[in-house]
Amino acid sequence: MAQAQVARETFRERIAKRTQHGDGIFWGLTLFFALLVIVLVLAILWVTWSDSQQARERFGLAFFTSGEWNPVETEVNPVSFGAMPAIIGTLISSAIALILAAPVAIGIGIFLAELCPPAIRTPLSFMVELLAAIPSVIYGVWGVMVFAPFFTQNVARPMSETIGQIVPWLGGNVASGRGLLIAGIILAIMILPTIAAITRDVLTLVPNTQREVMLALGATRWEVIWLAVVPYARAGIIGAVMLGLGRALGETMAATMLVGNRPQVPETLFEPATTAAALVASELVNAQTLIHESALVLIALALFAITLLLNLSARLLIWYMNRGPVGRTRA
Repeated sequence: MAQAQVARETFRERIAKRTQHGDGIFWGLTLFFALLVIVLVLAILWVTWSDSQQARERFGLAFFTSGEWNPVETEVNPVSFGAMPAIIGTLISSAIALILAAPVAIGIGIFLAELCPPAIRTPLSFMVELLAAIPSVIYGVWGVMVFAPFFTQNVARPMSETIGQIVPWLGGNVASGRGLLIAGIILAIMILPTIAAITRDVLTLVPNTQREVMLALGATRWEVIWLAVVPYARAGIIGAVMLGLGRALGETMAATMLVGNRPQVPETLFEPATTAAALVASELVNAQTLIHESALVLIALALFAITLLLNLSARLLIWYMNRGPVGRTRA
């Protein structure tokens, strides 16, 4: 009895010692939430995998290479589903958004962190963060009501009639005002403030010693920024770009309103198309058969896999970039 009481007291003392300063409690909470993220990812993977079983068993890998999408069964054409139009539309629209937004957003972040006068730095930073907080449906409504008519009349038609005669994927019919290009431009406007705000925050965390050393060596302001500040923050900048790309890949409302929602592989950037998120959002609620619903879930699973692969590639890129020195000088 005495030995058990001593052991019990020792255990109590050990618990009190671990929790008296809050370190043990904080460690346990952080571990719980870290594991919760993993559990959520695995839960999403399990749900999409199990609910897409019927489509996987019926179509197999041909589901990802087929471009036919026919959810209505008739005597002539049975139901058939293919994910290629949605996957191609997702990748092309996201690539357009990233190509247009990333250089401008990084430039805005550099200006706000390094070159902007102090008197207007705070208001401009607030406006950038405000743009990042605007809901996507607002961008979609603005795109449909304002940007799409302007773009169709003043950009798409002249481009199709001139450059489109030489470059096939910039030609074709532009009467509908919906397509991958206009959806990609709206997505670029959406992700631009996110990338810019994170880039600014990352650059402001660069130690002043990086700048002072370069200035002491006689570098110009541009050389300080490009050779010392940006290389030091390159991991954070890549993370900001990948975060913007993730939003573009999974965007639903704006893409649904502007891409055209036509499950086909477009021949030009001006033709209506679809994306994975837009196709799932527009048809899942109205799915009439189990195979139709399973096919939509399988597209969601493919989008989930694409996102994971891109995030993994981003982490590998950041790891590779961080192996070398964070800055470089010229003799």
